[in-house]
Amino acid sequence: MDLCSLNQIKALLTRHGFRFSKAMGQNFLIADWVPREIANASGAHRDVGVLEIGPGIGCLTRELAGRAGKVVSVELDRSLLPILKETLAGRDNVEIVPGDILKLDIRQLVQNMPWFSGFAACANLPYNITTPAITALIDAKCFFAITVMIQKEVALRVCAQPGSKDYGAFSVYCQYYTDPELLFEVPPDCFIPAPKVTSAVVRMVPRPAPAEVDDPDHFFRVVKAAFAQRRKTLLNSLAASLGEQQTKEELAQAIARCGLPPDIRGERLSILQFAQLSRILRGPL
Repeated sequence: MDLCSLNQIKALLTRHGFRFSKAMGQNFLIADWVPREIANASGAHRDVGVLEIGPGIGCLTRELAGRAGKVVSVELDRSLLPILKETLAGRDNVEIVPGDILKLDIRQLVQNMPWFSGFAACANLPYNITTPAITALIDAKCFFAITVMIQKEVALRVCAQPGSKDYGAFSVYCQYYTDPELLFEVPPDCFIPAPKVTSAVVRMVPRPAPAEVDDPDHFFRVVKAAFAQRRKTLLNSLAASLGEQQTKEELAQAIARCGLPPDIRGERLSILQFAQLSRILRGPL
């Protein structure tokens, strides 16, 4: 069965009485090059275990199973389970886990796999859980690569550089823990039903946390404060969020000690500049 053939997909779904759920953000691929390229980018091979989120009807799952030693796919929609049983018949290295990835223990799912040289995460993520799902995968700290298809606008945020309109707290978070790369875009006509936005595939390779950050919790408090009110200067944003801890004058002194102009906005600071500002704010001014 060709799981990217529109006619065969429609026949399959009709046979099982399946209906798309807007609440679950379900969009199935009908362009065979997309799951193939995602699987190629994932780093999957026979010595690798792969965690997949949202297999849908299994087109990406099949591609991953043909490369990886083991694929564990988490699917929230139980009405898809009998469909996956049919489409993945004979793929002995695939395990379907019913459940919500945001409520499951990702590290435990990985630890339950047989021994492999490494583990990768791969997914055509439902749009409605994009940010929390990426956060959960990064926080699990058990993957050598995380390859996901997401909305293009989120992909741009993940990879954005300081000073760009897409750069924000989520950009800093993703780039603090990983080296992200936008691989390619996927137009709406590659899906059924066609979404209203363009998608993009991003690969994130975990890296060591920056050595310049000595207190990650405080670092991210400063980052979130800096972006809490994007239209305001860095000083005013910090004062609005951290004003109970330090006076505006102290905050201004800290910004000056970083060699930054007084009217700079948070979106212009790199991770290393945020690290320097965080260290100064924690110490005596």
